[in-house]
Amino acid sequence: MIPPLIPPDEGARLATLRVLQLLDTDPDERFDRITRMARRLFQVPIALISLVDDERLWFKSAQGLDATETPRDLSFCGHAILSDHLLLVPDAHLDPRFADNPLVTGPPHIRFYAGCPVRAPSGHRLGTLCLIDHVARGFDVDDQATLRDLASLVEQQFAALHLALVDELTRLANRRGFESQGGQVLALCQRQQWPATLLYFDLDRFKQINDRFGHAEGDWALKAFADLLRVCLRASDVVARLGGDEFAVLLSGTAVERLDHALARLRQQLQAQNQRAQRGYALDFSVGSASMATGQVLTLAELMALADAAMYLNKQARRQAA
Repeated sequence: MIPPLIPPDEGARLATLRVLQLLDTDPDERFDRITRMARRLFQVPIALISLVDDERLWFKSAQGLDATETPRDLSFCGHAILSDHLLLVPDAHLDPRFADNPLVTGPPHIRFYAGCPVRAPSGHRLGTLCLIDHVARGFDVDDQATLRDLASLVEQQFAALHLALVDELTRLANRRGFESQGGQVLALCQRQQWPATLLYFDLDRFKQINDRFGHAEGDWALKAFADLLRVCLRASDVVARLGGDEFAVLLSGTAVERLDHALARLRQQLQAQNQRAQRGYALDFSVGSASMATGQVLTLAELMALADAAMYLNKQARRQAA
């Protein structure tokens, strides 16, 4: 067996998957309709819409299979997302990547596999629409075209979610996406007795960048800061552009006193970027934080208000010190 490689865009791919809030969600008729159609058209026992998470394959829709997830290192779909092309395995018993795979030698006894990658509007391959049979079979050009057409229907649903939940400029969650995803994460922290911390960022002198250098440069600054947040924070953190030059991050399982290292790394990376970019200004930020201790119950709105107030005090102090 040959485990799938990790795509070069893995960090951004997982961040996009998190923003769309598809993992571990209830069945959705929009997706189930597509897998039912695929199963009927191709006369296969199993049709799936899979999402490739960091360590698992999770099924957003499954026809003919009771399992909801499998390990990523055993998955066929982990191989399929490495390319934009269909992954076709006419007979898994003859394919060295899969011949001794437990999913081939044992349940669900995969013999034939056809998987078409499904992408977010950003282009990141999030998973597949795939077909599975217990017998070897062919898959001609017309079959391949039909599977691609069905996969495009999945991507249309991703696009609708993306439009509602994602900031188009930075590709972070927007305010609506942050409130939805952040609320879910905060509820999980409360159930698991984990601490949580919310960071509220505001870019310093952003209006001056727009006024002096133009709105295109302002957009560059926003995207550059968003990219730094992705690099310096964990993939599990909920990161959003709330609007204008305001950003927020919700960190689960992290108390406020452990943030110094993360913020120091962010400032260090920002300083290095300013030195490399030489854009005629230094991008900088003010930040406030609010923490929910273990066992404490706060709403996301309460945390945001507290962190926003702390950010405003930080901005005032930075102005006075300048």
